[in-house]
Amino acid sequence: MGSFAQWRIPFFIALALASCIINVMFLEKLIKSDKECSNLITFACFALLSVDGFLFTSKCFTKKRVIPLRYNALLVTIFFFSNVANNLVFRFHVPMTLHMIFKSGSLLTSLILGALLLKRSYSTSRYIAVAMITVGIIFCTYASSKPEQTSSTAESFHYGEFLIGLALLTGTLISASYLGVLQERITEQFGSHPRENLFYNHLLPLPFFLLLYKDLAKQIDSFNRSELYVIPFTGVAIPYMWGLLICNTFFQYICINSVFQLTSTCTSLTVTLVVTIRKFLSLLISIFYFGNEFTFLHWVGATLVFGGSAVFAGLHRLVIKEAPSNKKDQ
Repeated sequence: MGSFAQWRIPFFIALALASCIINVMFLEKLIKSDKECSNLITFACFALLSVDGFLFTSKCFTKKRVIPLRYNALLVTIFFFSNVANNLVFRFHVPMTLHMIFKSGSLLTSLILGALLLKRSYSTSRYIAVAMITVGIIFCTYASSKPEQTSSTAESFHYGEFLIGLALLTGTLISASYLGVLQERITEQFGSHPRENLFYNHLLPLPFFLLLYKDLAKQIDSFNRSELYVIPFTGVAIPYMWGLLICNTFFQYICINSVFQLTSTCTSLTVTLVVTIRKFLSLLISIFYFGNEFTFLHWVGATLVFGGSAVFAGLHRLVIKEAPSNKKDQ
């Protein structure tokens, strides 16, 4: 019988794909049930990752930080508002399918910021990939911009909200890519400490949620009043919305930690491939399981986006590197 090390990478690839897809399924159920619950979803994730980091990364704050907190100030602020905005877009008639495809445009913004801020040059294949992604997103955005109702007033109102949602999505893409630039500069100075970054990036923004306390209180009350759901084999009944949130948060936690395990043992190309596959499978589930509208133009756009992501990652050069024997922050 082979050792776990032999199956470690396939195991975490499978775990990352399964947990991330299940997480998206519960997220879509939450959003379909209550479009106003985005801030509570974000808070639950931040709280769980903070507790996990407090216990296992900082060892109840007994482990000394490597990166001074002052270097995290701007990073944490951007990270918090980016996550809040990312979930907030569902309030503005942005379909889950477009949300998944649009987020793949992070490769586009990463390339632009890399060229502008880090003065990097890229191969022709990567510029072609970004062009494919850009055109694909334009197609999908156009296909998703059809008003839900026929009256001119309703169409105008829907279109206005849809544009706000697109602006928020674009902002989250740019901020996420800028975060990557900041993290890269911090890494150059202090070394790579992903566990520490993960913990403090979720712990330090928690006070910001005080700004959203009215909205959170409203969402908590709505969750408490949702219909009861009896947990199989236990006979315990809990509000249905709380059950969805617990499952969503748990699988998001598993997904994040599985991807972290992959980043510590695989090349970035492997991780990009896994994330791209996960997005595509989640998109298929959103279309066929949840019955979301997906036209021919959507399919063309999605093919360009995911195909461009594959070209950008250089999948023909995909390799798995040997896990380091001595690695910090494990």
